[in-house]
Amino acid sequence: MSRIAIIGGHGKVALQLSRILSNEGHEVTSFVRNPEHAPEVAATGAAPVILDVEQSTTAEIASALNGHDAVVWSAGAGGGDPDRTYAVDRDAAIRSMDAAAQQGVARYVMVSYLGAGPGHGVPEDNSFYAYAEAKAAADEYLRGTDLDWTILGPGALTSNPGTALIEVDPLDPGTGTATSRANVALVAAAVLELPETIGRTIEFRDGNVAVVEALTAS
Repeated sequence: MSRIAIIGGHGKVALQLSRILSNEGHEVTSFVRNPEHAPEVAATGAAPVILDVEQSTTAEIASALNGHDAVVWSAGAGGGDPDRTYAVDRDAAIRSMDAAAQQGVARYVMVSYLGAGPGHGVPEDNSFYAYAEAKAAADEYLRGTDLDWTILGPGALTSNPGTALIEVDPLDPGTGTATSRANVALVAAAVLELPETIGRTIEFRDGNVAVVEALTAS
């Protein structure tokens, strides 16, 4: 059994992930900003902890991570306000990485998106631009740390049922990138158990290969 921290614990992916991990026997701590979300988080088997990462210092996040074996970043500002997007998706994410390093929580899984990076191609006048820039910066910072990191790049998220079948590094994203949130949760849970995914950026969409097979194929 591992102690796993999920940052952004009330998100749709995070709620499914905490249920999966709890059912597997892990001890899950889900950090949420809004106390009203605690009961829904607790219903998944996770222990809800109130922590506003946007307002928290590195030291405060490090203290909250004490005793954990891994951290999954699944938080986000939700778009809209560019300043808050940078504050959460870039700045708070980076503080969480520094906090994990300070606390000795080496395993770090970042939920990003397919196509993230400096060459994201989103024009500045697009409402998605701040998010694309923030995620590019956070992902790049993570790659430069000494953490045992994995970056997940799912395609366009849907609420479709999970199939546990994916396609890693899709050769032709132009044919569609639909990815169910349930499959994202399954992938996040799987990589925590797969040391061979450390140091990898894994882009994926719904497909026809079993998750573990797809993640470990050479």
